[in-house]
Amino acid sequence: MKACFARTMVLAALLASTSALAQEQALEPVVDAATEINQAARSSQLTVDKIADTTQERMQQYKQINRQISGLEVYVQQLQRQIDFQEQEQLDLNASIDEVSVVERQITPLMLRMIESLETFVELDVPFLADERANRIAGLQDLMDRADVDVSEKFRRVMEAYQIEADYGRTIEAYNGEMDVNGQAQEVEFLRVGRTVFIYKTRNGEHLAVWNQQAREWQELDASYASDVQEALRIARKQLAPDLLMLPIFTDGAQAGE
Repeated sequence: MKACFARTMVLAALLASTSALAQEQALEPVVDAATEINQAARSSQLTVDKIADTTQERMQQYKQINRQISGLEVYVQQLQRQIDFQEQEQLDLNASIDEVSVVERQITPLMLRMIESLETFVELDVPFLADERANRIAGLQDLMDRADVDVSEKFRRVMEAYQIEADYGRTIEAYNGEMDVNGQAQEVEFLRVGRTVFIYKTRNGEHLAVWNQQAREWQELDASYASDVQEALRIARKQLAPDLLMLPIFTDGAQAGE
């Protein structure tokens, strides 16, 4: 009876062992599959994490690019305003160029008339600095024929000549020169007070003469004016301070003292 029970126990144990082995063998594919699933899950998670990181990076790049686009849009708008302004300036400049062409055609004859009028004025004026003034007008006439000088420069030179002539009427001047005195060339000192008084005095002081603009001729002065003329010459040369002068002038053909 005991032997039978023992065999039964051994058989049961053997059956249990065989069953456990069979179960273990049956579970191996499941375990392997679970392992593969876990590995695949880890790989998928890594892929998901990588995709998430990449997505975040792309999102930051997208935002940065959007900011750059916004900045470029503002910059392009500013450039467009500048282009519009430059195009308007170009239109205005073209209009100005057309106007300049018209002005040039009009101003050249005007300058020629101004030079001609200035020449006539100098010829009829008190004859001080005759060579200097004549040379200035001749220079303007030559200048007008030059193609390498801008119209603006020509006009500036003409206006400068007019300004110089205008200044003569407000200044006092003394300079040296030569005069034909009694048929003999002599060195003299000229005195000009505006355009009112024009006198010369010989170096030795023997001859004094004043220009009579009405008669357009020189008239001798007596020696009583010598000291006043000498003082006026020194004032004109800035050797004396300005002072009241007694000099002869002509009004309506009559000589008067001043």
